[in-house]
Amino acid sequence: MERVWAPWRMEYLVDEKPAGCIFCPTNGQASDRDRLILHRTPLSLVMLNRYPYTNGHLMVAPLRHTADMDSLSEAEMLDLFRTVRLCRSILQDAASPNGYNIGINLGKAAGAGVDDHLHIHVVPRWNGDTNFMGVVADLRIVPEGLLAAWDRLAPLFPRETP
Repeated sequence: MERVWAPWRMEYLVDEKPAGCIFCPTNGQASDRDRLILHRTPLSLVMLNRYPYTNGHLMVAPLRHTADMDSLSEAEMLDLFRTVRLCRSILQDAASPNGYNIGINLGKAAGAGVDDHLHIHVVPRWNGDTNFMGVVADLRIVPEGLLAAWDRLAPLFPRETP
């Protein structure tokens, strides 16, 4: 039997899960890098997904805590989708994916892991990025560590908010 080592997963298994919303402010308890936040605008933020589907799996969320899409103002909705467009553009330049899955899971029944704060997934995809490992071993291989991905992608985002 071949073994695939992923020692960083142990941290997830044994550490106590933080209270509160992953997208909401933490009162300065952790840096943006520690929280995997790559970019902020006046109305939204971009965060690496801690449990990515592929390398560069990003989440874009409004700063205001809401799960209700209808409650977003026109300005929040526009900012959210402009930020999604920025993410796609940066990922294209940084990693040259062959395509993207961009979507929203509204509610637990729809697969939302965080169902109380609306967010949009931006998932870069490459031809052949799904293979037998998922079917045979129920395993997904993500070759880049999260902090390495943050270090590579963060400088590509504008430092000034639009």
